Amino acid sequence: MLTTGPNLPVVHLSREAKTVGDMFRKRARASADYPAFHTKRDGAWVATSWREFFEQASAVARGLVALGLEPGDRVGILGPTLAPWAIQDMAAQLAGLVSFGIYPMQSPDQIRYLLAHSDARVVFVANSEELEHVLEAAEGLEHLVAIVPWEHALYEQYADRDPRLRSIHDFEGAPLDDATLEARLRARKPEDLAVLVYTSGTTGPPKGAMISHRNILELLASEDTLELRQNDLSLNFLPMAHVAERLLGFYGRIDVGLTTAYASSISAVLPELLEVRPTLFGSVPRIFEKAYGKIHSEIERKPAAVQRLFRWAKAVGIERVRRRLANQSVPLRLELQHRVADRLVFRKIRGVFGGRVRIFITGAAPTALEILEFFWAAGMPIYEVYGMTEATVMTHCNREGAVRLGTVGRPMREIECRLADDGEILIRGPWVFVGYFKDESATSRTVVDGWLHTGDIGEIDGDGYLKITDRKKHLIITAGGK
Repeated sequence: MLTTGPNLPVVHLSREAKTVGDMFRKRARASADYPAFHTKRDGAWVATSWREFFEQASAVARGLVALGLEPGDRVGILGPTLAPWAIQDMAAQLAGLVSFGIYPMQSPDQIRYLLAHSDARVVFVANSEELEHVLEAAEGLEHLVAIVPWEHALYEQYADRDPRLRSIHDFEGAPLDDATLEARLRARKPEDLAVLVYTSGTTGPPKGAMISHRNILELLASEDTLELRQNDLSLNFLPMAHVAERLLGFYGRIDVGLTTAYASSISAVLPELLEVRPTLFGSVPRIFEKAYGKIHSEIERKPAAVQRLFRWAKAVGIERVRRRLANQSVPLRLELQHRVADRLVFRKIRGVFGGRVRIFITGAAPTALEILEFFWAAGMPIYEVYGMTEATVMTHCNREGAVRLGTVGRPMREIECRLADDGEILIRGPWVFVGYFKDESATSRTVVDGWLHTGDIGEIDGDGYLKITDRKKHLIITAGGK
């Protein structure tokens, strides 16, 4: 089993930090020798401590400052969800810069738009395919001063293609004293911009949502809806360019000191679930839909007796879950039946996810009620949440002890929610975003008198639970979150 932190309640460092970089520094000190993340090398999982993580990020940060980047300059990161992404992101934060992610597999034109619109000074690039696209996209972009491959070997392969190519070794070995870097970090203020998150561009070119340090820290400081422990472990694989994976999956772990394992690739997620055996698992609804479909299709190929046992166990589990979530008593007969169903059926289903997951989190699109009930019945509770990039990820969530399946839960602390006359969901609170980069007109249309107009249509029941019923512009958000 992979190593983690101690079996103790978590401590939110966001409540005393001034910026994201400050929070990271505090975490490196508080959890110095505990593992921050695990990566797979030559078939074995290797741990990196919080102290080592901080040292690696600081080395890259010194290189960014030595290159001449000024506080607030933008830095892009293009690559899969792996340790270098996290290191480069935290390097930007320690250097007082603004980081933004670029989804893998974008076209050169799409990459060029993001680099040009953001006035990016540096872009980090994971692999040769992405680097080819970046080199094409970067032609004529005078504000871009460095293109940095994640690996030195990749730099050597391409070094003569563009004079702006830099080796990651040059960054890590930059002659800059710690005091200079410390001064950069201390100079950043909560209201300063921390990240740019580019929206999907469904209704036009992508917009750069400006999110401040205060936005992020206010969100994280209020996130006490789940009973987390310092020895909780996650397997991360969703794109870091997405606001949820970035701010909750990554920054949220820094806040409370949890350990993650980075999946080697998307195709490796299922086998590595069995190796990592996480206790937390966040994903888009499509993953749960596929798992639900695969489990049922495999059962259909089993003998009739096995199929009958599965249907009986499923019915027992769902009846028990419905009673428990409605705060109704569970008859002894049903409880005993559930113990049998769990031993014969549900325990094996949990094994598909490693056997230890106790909290699943999903959002970005609705999950079918039958899927939610099935996972809950199998002892794998899925908590649906709601939010958007412009609301710094999350405003509503189902939480332990307050779950209503088919809804996205109730507002988080300090969040106000109301419905406009046409049913549009309006949000107000301390982590509504700063605005759109270089687009005051779009900002003024989106935030009116302090209220964020989400574009979603919803219903609020008598207990404050929100249900998303439509999209104002009738756009379709797929189960993959697109």
